[in-house]
Amino acid sequence: MGKIILGDQLLERSDVLIDLEDRGYQFGDGVYEVIRVYGGKLFTMKEHIDRLFQSAKKIKLDISMSPEQIQDLVESLLKENGVNFGSVYMQVTRGAAPRNHKFPLPASNTKAVFTAYTNEVPRPQSQLENGVEAITAEDIRWLRCDIKSLNLLPNVLAKQEAADSGCFEAILHRNGIVTEGSSSNAYIVKNNEVMTHPADNLILNGITRQVLATLCKDNSIPFVEKEFEVHDLLHADEVFITSTTSEVMPVIKLDGRAVGNGVPGEITRKLQSLFEAKINQETKVEI
Repeated sequence: MGKIILGDQLLERSDVLIDLEDRGYQFGDGVYEVIRVYGGKLFTMKEHIDRLFQSAKKIKLDISMSPEQIQDLVESLLKENGVNFGSVYMQVTRGAAPRNHKFPLPASNTKAVFTAYTNEVPRPQSQLENGVEAITAEDIRWLRCDIKSLNLLPNVLAKQEAADSGCFEAILHRNGIVTEGSSSNAYIVKNNEVMTHPADNLILNGITRQVLATLCKDNSIPFVEKEFEVHDLLHADEVFITSTTSEVMPVIKLDGRAVGNGVPGEITRKLQSLFEAKINQETKVEI
């Protein structure tokens, strides 16, 4: 099972106790991040930790640890558990206090609770090679999707709707405008141009999304942050999604209809290759 982090300590999982009045458990009052591990090396760790602090600031949550402290703890956890290809999950809640919708009073001395654990997760090689199917679904989430909060029930419902349809992902739309996937960012390719929703409050500005934007710029691939409609999605030359665990994932069928020629497209393939080269460069691990 491996060890986990609670606060600033590495503990056996069986020794970890979470208070029933932890606000993460009762209100989803907290934030989280997932970092990918390739060959025992953390990929884009700094970017994920920075975003953890950005999300915390947006909900007025004091993590009470420095980014450097968290980085050291996560690296120690990874080494202790010996993860090769997998992920690190990090979470910070506002802490345990008598149940009340308002924040705990300063006099209560309630402190944020930091936890982290690892999973061994192989790369989705077959899906990356062959592509996946997706559905479209209404985006019923709140209006602060830029915060990577623990409030994920609408995402869970959309992901389950996709699973019930035998699909990998649900690509969401709000008032006819495509936003993102239930656990990913979404893109279309039209006339060799990559288009995705602007990084505003309606989507999470994914770390993989940010890496991809830079790769497109550095390799003269047009990358446009612009709203587009469901009609554009359904008639795109190529569709793909990105996330920490899905990397650059081709979508070959949408709502039961083939996307383009029904196989991963040329631009998507190029971006996959560039992204893998970026992983190799940063981790020194050949994948």
